[in-house]
Amino acid sequence: MAGLAAPESIVVPDKKLQEAGINVTVGEVTELDTAQKQALTADGRRFPYDKLFLATGSSAFVPPIEGRELSGVCALRGLDDAEGIKTFLAEKKPAKLVFIGAGFITMEIASLLAAQQPGAFDITVVELCDRPLPLMLDKDMAGPVAQYFEEQGIHLHTDAKVEKIVGKDGHVCGVVLDSGKIIDADMVFVNVGVRPNVALAEKAGLQMGRFGIQVNEFQETSDPDILAGGDCVEKINFITRKPDAGRLRGPAVMQGRLAAKRLAGFDIGFPGVLNAGGCQMFDLVAASTGLTEEAAAREGFDTVCAAVDSRSKHGMIPGMKPWRIKLVFDKKTKKLIGGQIVSHAVAPAREIDAVSAFIMGGKTMADLTTFTSACNPDISSEPSMEPITIAAEQALQKSR
Repeated sequence: MAGLAAPESIVVPDKKLQEAGINVTVGEVTELDTAQKQALTADGRRFPYDKLFLATGSSAFVPPIEGRELSGVCALRGLDDAEGIKTFLAEKKPAKLVFIGAGFITMEIASLLAAQQPGAFDITVVELCDRPLPLMLDKDMAGPVAQYFEEQGIHLHTDAKVEKIVGKDGHVCGVVLDSGKIIDADMVFVNVGVRPNVALAEKAGLQMGRFGIQVNEFQETSDPDILAGGDCVEKINFITRKPDAGRLRGPAVMQGRLAAKRLAGFDIGFPGVLNAGGCQMFDLVAASTGLTEEAAAREGFDTVCAAVDSRSKHGMIPGMKPWRIKLVFDKKTKKLIGGQIVSHAVAPAREIDAVSAFIMGGKTMADLTTFTSACNPDISSEPSMEPITIAAEQALQKSR
């Protein structure tokens, strides 16, 4: 068994891999000869295969904004990007940073830079939508996040579009918003999403979907001897059963495992994505799974929602931190279809995994009114304040 890694990848030789008959080779595959069942590399080598797995991932998308080629404009996707950013920060010592896009990559990087070097940077985030983390949180849940960011000294401009990036002597010096406002910048981060790397698959004639390579539930492409998974493939949304991008590490890992199981003779299908994810910003954590109230409305769901405040510990225990959860239910079926958490402690945010399990288990409002958590004053709120149960109770009353 051979594995081909891209030239920019870091490959650490592993004796256990070699003992298992797995050989890792560094090289760029430029073509797939599907008739001869061979992978061709840029340096002329040919690797024959019985079965082939494509995991070509995705690349950062930089929109065609004027000035994107200026020095100091960067995107963060891979190790090379991270090293370039670190080098630029160390050598150029930029003081004014502008982030385009308020997704989780921006929110994490901005908060990390501000926390690691307090007072060193003047940071501004520009977001086209009306709130930060627009794919994760509804406006009522994102509001406290925006307020918290401002309290940490980070400027947040929502409902704003960067029309162009301006520079001087080849180096970025600012951005111009659609309002005409100019924001000075020594460095600009563009974090507005990714695009799947499908050129190799397209050249091989594999069937494409809207979001990437089309695969069945067993990760098999239109060529029965080629499987694919991760960011480069189109996925199915668990709730809507419609095609979805689902470009997160969780689905990628699961699809790799399922492809291996398929090759080993198992028939375990990929269930679909919930797009569960989270990010930490200073001491604030946001997490979500399933559909937001806004996304559910776009998909035609009539929803019932409930948001509940809770505590990380019993109210009498020192160090208690507040957190809030929102649950989204389908009014017709009463089933849970989404959840969001904003917490001032990490542990409560992990309850988003319980919400994911409830969604995949088809649990209803009534089911969740009987949910009890593992209670201990040091690690959970009082049993009477279990927020998932209370949110389900409130949704049940609203649905009557």
